[in-house]
Amino acid sequence: MDTKQHSEAAPPKVLTIAGSDSGGAAGLQADLRTWAVLGAYGMSVVTAVTAQNSVSVERVQYMSPEFVADQLDAVLSDYGAAAIKTGFIGQAELILVIGGKLQLYGCQKIVVDPVLVTHRGQPMFADAVRVHYVLALLPIAYLITPNVMETAVLLNTSVPDPTDLSRLAQLAQELHRLGARNVLLKGGRDGEDVVDIFFDGRTTHELRSPHIETENTHGAGDTLSAAVCVALARGERLDTAVYLAHQFTHQAIQNGAQWQLGAGHGPVFPVIGER
Repeated sequence: MDTKQHSEAAPPKVLTIAGSDSGGAAGLQADLRTWAVLGAYGMSVVTAVTAQNSVSVERVQYMSPEFVADQLDAVLSDYGAAAIKTGFIGQAELILVIGGKLQLYGCQKIVVDPVLVTHRGQPMFADAVRVHYVLALLPIAYLITPNVMETAVLLNTSVPDPTDLSRLAQLAQELHRLGARNVLLKGGRDGEDVVDIFFDGRTTHELRSPHIETENTHGAGDTLSAAVCVALARGERLDTAVYLAHQFTHQAIQNGAQWQLGAGHGPVFPVIGER
């Protein structure tokens, strides 16, 4: 065993506030897997524990608001975090607790991944959850990363045509007006390209990648927002962080595109470089 003192800098500290996916594809498992690959020190605050697999979510057990608050206090009062992401929250009371604690500790680089629909695009929660996202999380979000369906839920509007990129750009601007400083709206389509719309409060940018024909995209949103977190924690500019995360997630989808790990919707698999 080498007992010499090492001079390498400590890894960036990043925190996920999310649910546990027993199938391992999404949630805090996807976040921690991404951070391990990218060389960050990942920490977690658990909002819920799920019984799920590639086919369905069988049951969700939520943590109490008091216990979520205790987890946040324990981590942020000692380690702190260079960047933070939220994932599955699911209850209005938890959103209020999380928003309050993040403000109390002066957290700045907050990426809000608003998990509001199933992977089939179906809304999961009562309207109170949407309202509390808008009131408690969007105003403190440095970046919000909804997909097309989640954008419709947040804005309480009809689901837009993903091929109407000008409409998606308008909706990204509407989310900005609701309080989010920056918006990455995922899941647009233009021919054979997948197009994510990035609005930085002034300019709209399109991030394009070739569409990959696969059902194995479970955890893609978590992987993307987690990768943005790492880049921000390392001091990258947001536009660079978003670009790097976009490319990283595209590769993660490609890595698992042909797998059949279970009977249904498979995971993405992040690694550095080509497999």
